[in-house]
Amino acid sequence: MHAAHHITVPAELAGFHEDFDGEAGRSWVAALPELAARFLNRWGLRIDGPASHGMVALVLPVLREDGTPAALKLQPVTDESAGEPAALGAWNGDGAVALLDHDAATGTMLLERLDANRSLLSIPDAEAALQTLAELLGRLLKAPAPTGLRSLGDVAGAMLKDVPTALPELRDPSERRLVETCAGAVREVVGEPGGLLLHWDLHYANVLAPVPGSAREPWLAIDPKPLVGDAGFELLPALHDRWDDITATGDVRRAVLRRFDLMTDVLGLDRRRAARWTLGRVLQNALWDVEDEEDALAPEQVEIARALQRYAVRD
Repeated sequence: MHAAHHITVPAELAGFHEDFDGEAGRSWVAALPELAARFLNRWGLRIDGPASHGMVALVLPVLREDGTPAALKLQPVTDESAGEPAALGAWNGDGAVALLDHDAATGTMLLERLDANRSLLSIPDAEAALQTLAELLGRLLKAPAPTGLRSLGDVAGAMLKDVPTALPELRDPSERRLVETCAGAVREVVGEPGGLLLHWDLHYANVLAPVPGSAREPWLAIDPKPLVGDAGFELLPALHDRWDDITATGDVRRAVLRRFDLMTDVLGLDRRRAARWTLGRVLQNALWDVEDEEDALAPEQVEIARALQRYAVRD
């Protein structure tokens, strides 16, 4: 297990886990070098560069025994991450990063190596980037949903139960009304939550290019948080990411609707239904913010919700 001595957990990643999971988070981080060493040995891998991380996972660039570049992804098993191998298996490398091996008990995955320095954030043309993302999302939505994944119906039902407790925590009465509007939109569609395999977190930074020289397609999705539900629940991350591109237009509401219209056109979605589920995502983010002891909504969430109300209302 000598490889453990070469793995240092980034302080920022350790801080995320301590903030979110307290003692359990500290314990997981403490065991992480040994966990990495175990799978380096088990899968015959050699470290091939510096580690990277998001808020949850540590990713080690590695070489397999035959010299093929890959990535070792280590993360705790949670409600969000437990379905990731099943979703990647369902996509089977078609529009998404390929899953090479995994260990269900620890959540550890061996993935194909992609170019972490080239995401859709690097495309200067905002509309071209969104078109690419929407077309990729359309392909991912076609894969049959594996059994055992979380259901949007359950998630949405739980959100609606939390609304009465959360509302008083928001300082601004107009934001409380907006959350009530979002909850009302969800009530209109919660009985028909859909049955598609959702990525649930498809924003520009989660679409990467392959490594140079690869025969793979130009863009591949990473880091799904799989859910079975309606395609309208997929749109919000791409609506609020690259927000500077929105504000640069000088007309935020018009730019939000332009993005929404493009995505719903590419995906062939009913706009009213998609707007209602998008307001559901705003509601979800609002509830998370309140849980984190915030007393105000993120400004871009407010702008998106206000723009989409026109589509979501009843006749």
